Amino acid sequence: MAGAIKGTSEGQTLILTLSNPDFKNALGPEMYAAGIEALNAAENNADIRSVVITGEGAMFCAGGNLQRLQANRREAPEVQAQSIEGLHNWIDSIRTYPKPVIAAVEGAAAGAGFSLALACDFCVAADNAIFVMSYSTVALSPDGGGSWSIARALPRALASELLMSGERISAQRLHGFGLVNQVTAAGGALAEALQLAERLNARAPNALASIKELINDAPTNTLSQQLASERDHFVRNLHHSNGGEGIDAFLQKRQPHYR
Repeated sequence: MAGAIKGTSEGQTLILTLSNPDFKNALGPEMYAAGIEALNAAENNADIRSVVITGEGAMFCAGGNLQRLQANRREAPEVQAQSIEGLHNWIDSIRTYPKPVIAAVEGAAAGAGFSLALACDFCVAADNAIFVMSYSTVALSPDGGGSWSIARALPRALASELLMSGERISAQRLHGFGLVNQVTAAGGALAEALQLAERLNARAPNALASIKELINDAPTNTLSQQLASERDHFVRNLHHSNGGEGIDAFLQKRQPHYR
């Protein structure tokens, strides 16, 4: 059975649930396309201010379906290349999506499931969650931007450990590395992620979009380029109606109401 992504909403947060229970929420082309479609629709919906990605049941995501990958070995290499392009388009859409995206991880996040969690702006994980870059265990190398995320976030020795060893890494250890924002009790990752989303939803959407863009661009910008970009974003946000509302609310000691 092909996997699906189920979309529900809670307040101003869209919840995207990876649903492929027969294969532990393993990813596939249908899910990549559905994920991109859901984000595109939510981007143009002013009522949605954040997105939470989670898995159905007790597992976040087992990564790629090994049976599908084995079958693809009998096809032309272009077949698998096209499939990975679908995954990468989804990962890129999460990274460039102008609203906060939060991963809520229960159970295992393996392979591309780990990469998916790393692509999100925040990661909330249960204390029994397990993360594993399992590619080398089956003689493969990473996809989904996992090597990019980990190599940027960690020293080379730690990146090599995570990517080459194929060993399981706990949520607590990843929290210590700064790759997980919050660790919560088992079964509580989604609820905690929704609380985080609610706090983010109360902030000005245009300001959060600017911050995400600045974070994305900073590693490849020179200082001069980043300063110029900060200037442009700051001026644009100051002259946005939310800028006036935020300053007025602070001076008047009241809660702001952003649109």
